[in-house]
Amino acid sequence: MALLCIDIGNTHTHYGVVATGATVFQRALPTRLLDDARDGLGPALAQILAGHPAIEGAAFCSVVPAATEKLSPLLAALKLPRPVFQLTYEKKLGVRIGYPRPKEIGADRLANAAGAHALFGSPAIVIDLGTAVTFDIITQSRGYEGGIIAPGVEVMRRYLHEQTALLPVLDDSLEVTRAIGQSTVEAMRIGTVVGFGGMIQALLDAVLAELAPRGEPLPRVLATGSSAVLLDKTLRHPFTPVPDLTLRGLAAAWQLNIS
Repeated sequence: MALLCIDIGNTHTHYGVVATGATVFQRALPTRLLDDARDGLGPALAQILAGHPAIEGAAFCSVVPAATEKLSPLLAALKLPRPVFQLTYEKKLGVRIGYPRPKEIGADRLANAAGAHALFGSPAIVIDLGTAVTFDIITQSRGYEGGIIAPGVEVMRRYLHEQTALLPVLDDSLEVTRAIGQSTVEAMRIGTVVGFGGMIQALLDAVLAELAPRGEPLPRVLATGSSAVLLDKTLRHPFTPVPDLTLRGLAAAWQLNIS
């Protein structure tokens, strides 16, 4: 079974093919270009179907309602043999939702929870490092409990420039070799990269401290998202990188609900 999986985020849309539980490949494009006639998702999907004729259906999640509307005709044009599946809080995840306001949970976070449970079981903590940083907590006693939302590293970097008169725009480099900056750019880079890692560690420490008195087993920590590479040098707690977790979570949810 091969499945087309699409994760529409605020900044980027990630898409790929998941076959027999493994991601064959994944790509990304700016969400603002989703329906672009030349560089958008339509031409990319046509190319994918040409290379993977065994695709049975499509599963997607979205946190951008306007982009969801643009995606619908693109998927309808594919004429896939199985129904298109949109992940929402009303669908099966493999774990129960022990969150008091399930409608508020971002669909990408639901996909991460489904993927974490399908791949590693419970308990688990998923750290997704994208435009925003999200922590999603899955416990043995309560299932999906909720989590944390914090600014992503790129948001922090842009904010410094946008909210000040003299601080420049930072380039894409995330390399830090010392803790005392010798220029404005280096000082900004240290502040955002090292500070970002410290924020993640502090949040993780707080979550683990809250779970420990409840008798929960030590959860597996999973990291996904574009900035997950930053954790290699900054996170003291062992973690497992799963770059394709959201797409594999979509495939797992599709199996539970459609297959």
